[in-house]
This record gives sequence, C-alpha cells and structure tokens, in this order.
Amino acid sequence: MPRVIGIDPGTVSVDIFGLDAGRVFLDRSLPTAEALADPSVLVTLLMNAHRTATVDLVAGPSGYGLPIMEVRGIADDDIRLAYLAVEAESGGIGGLRTLLRELARLPMRIVLTPGVVHLASVPAYRKVNRVDMGTADKVCVAVLALREHIARHACAPTEASFILLELGGAFTAALAIERGRIVDGSGGTSGPLGARAAGALDGEVAFLAGSVTKRLLFSGGAASIAGTPDADAETLATPSTNRGRLAWEAYLESAVKAIAALAVSTPRAREVILSGRFAGIASVRAELTRRLAAVSALPVHVLTGFGAVALQAAQGAALAADGLAGGASAALVEALGLRHASGTVLDHLHIISPAAARMRLGLA
Repeated sequence: MPRVIGIDPGTVSVDIFGLDAGRVFLDRSLPTAEALADPSVLVTLLMNAHRTATVDLVAGPSGYGLPIMEVRGIADDDIRLAYLAVEAESGGIGGLRTLLRELARLPMRIVLTPGVVHLASVPAYRKVNRVDMGTADKVCVAVLALREHIARHACAPTEASFILLELGGAFTAALAIERGRIVDGSGGTSGPLGARAAGALDGEVAFLAGSVTKRLLFSGGAASIAGTPDADAETLATPSTNRGRLAWEAYLESAVKAIAALAVSTPRAREVILSGRFAGIASVRAELTRRLAAVSALPVHVLTGFGAVALQAAQGAALAADGLAGGASAALVEALGLRHASGTVLDHLHIISPAAARMRLGLA
C-alpha cells in the first residue's frame, strides 16, 4: 500500500497531510506567509517523512491546476499556467513558484493535479470564457467528499451525486458532482463572495478599477466589507456592527445562490456537503442549513475528513495521491477522471483569445 502526502497551498495556510496505507503519519498546518517566505520549512517536513520511509507520491501545490504532471523537470511555461502569475506579479499565489522550484529538487515523486476546467466530465459549453471553475485544491476536496458520500449512502461512485460548497479562509467555491463525476463548478474568483475575496466581479466594477491585479482578486470579500480585513472566521461569523452584518448577509446569501445555481447541473443531487475553514463554525453551518431549507429539500452534511489539523483539501490531496499510486482510493480517482484531465486553463477563452492570454502571462 502506498505512502503518500497531500499539500494544500491555501491563502491562509499551507497544509500538509500524509497517509501510509490509509493511516495518518503527517498532519501539519503552516501560515502561508511563513511557508512561502521560507520554503525550507516545508522541504524539511517532506524530507523527514521520506527518510523515515519512502514516500511513493506527493500531490503538490497545484494552483489552478494542470493535467497530472511531474514536478521534476517542469517547464517554466507550465508553472505560469498552473499559477497564472508572471514573475513581476506579487499578489495572489505567485509566491508558490519559488516553493515549487524547491520541491522539484527533492528525491521523491511529486505531481501537480488538475482543476475543474481540465476535466473531461465538464461539458465544453460550461467552460466557455471560464478559467477558475474550481482550483486543483477544490478537486482534491471533492475526492474526500466523494469518499464520505459513498460511505454514508453505501453506494457505488457512479451513484454519487451531490453539491460541494467549500467555505475557505479567503474564497468560497462550489462544485456539482453528478454520478461520481464533477460536471460543473463555480470557482473562487468567478463565484460566490468569499471571506477575503470578492468572488465574481461585475464587469463595470472591473472597468472602473482600471487594472484588475492578482491582489485585487484576492481582496474585497466579507472581511473588507465589514471593515475588518484581518478578522478571523469566528469574528466574521458573529458580526456586531452594521457593516459586519451587511458583509455576513452578503456572504451567506451568495453561498446559497451558488448552490441553487449548481442544482441545475446536478438534478440527481442527494445532499449538500459543506467543507472548509468556515464549515467548522457551528453558527455558520446552522444558518446555511436554515437558508438552504427555503430553496432546496437537500439535506446538509459537513465534511468530516480525518478530524485532523490539516484542512480537508490537503486530506483530499493525499487521497488523490493514494489513488494515483494504486492505493485504496484508486476507484475515486478513476470515477473523477483525474488521469484523463487535459488542456490548459486558457483553452476555452473567447472574450479574449487564448493567444492574448498567453502573451499576458509571458508565454510564447
């Protein structure tokens, strides 16, 4: 049975989770700013795990995703496509480039995994003018959610249909899973209002901003609306000011609307599964459950995972690595079609051409 590690490069934290024949052996969470400023901390964690016993596969920090690709020897063009940032861009997840280059030097097999837009199970017409339909870490959360849904309903992967709502520390995203396959998604930069990020931008707002930078995409969320940009999840969930209540109403309703919209893509859905940092707050779960009851008969479940320190995306990444390495999660990986992912995040652009987008990233 494989010994694997999953890494989730979140906006708030970088989480690392390891499974050895299904048993947890590594469970850490590092502040993102620290992990990216000093990649040696994460490198040391991985090397210590590898020295103890060989690590067969690591699902690495994949950003917006790529078809399954080895990190060792990865081309700079592929790094730019995964992280959608040029060398001069300081905002967003651009700092992951340095980390990835450090990981590429390690004596273990590390791969990058796909985002939703790379999956063949998503119809082409849903991908039109879309890049972020759900980043690679959201696909990894879906692996974990599929595992729990199958266990809860005692069904085969091909009988699993649900909507996944990821309430992250910065972004909110939602995925539609129909018969064990991801068929649609509303990504963090094109979907609901997030805790720290604005989600989908009104085109006129983008015009008025003059220049939409990565930093802008990672700002303007509920915390900014509340006037408390550094507030933690618990503070945002218990607003005490008018601005705080305005932000919280906008945050909750945006999430509910995302679920209602994705119900169109997965009419067989049996439940809504909540995941992410905010899903761990009882008042958030209760309020979303109450609001969803008014628009849907679907029951709401919270993703349990392994009850670990590392967030669920890292746990799901470890399951994806386990499946890719031929472990017990192979059926989940096969159902989701991760091995058959293809293309780039730029392939379905029409409002601008893929060629223009490549030029913006400094690609040939």
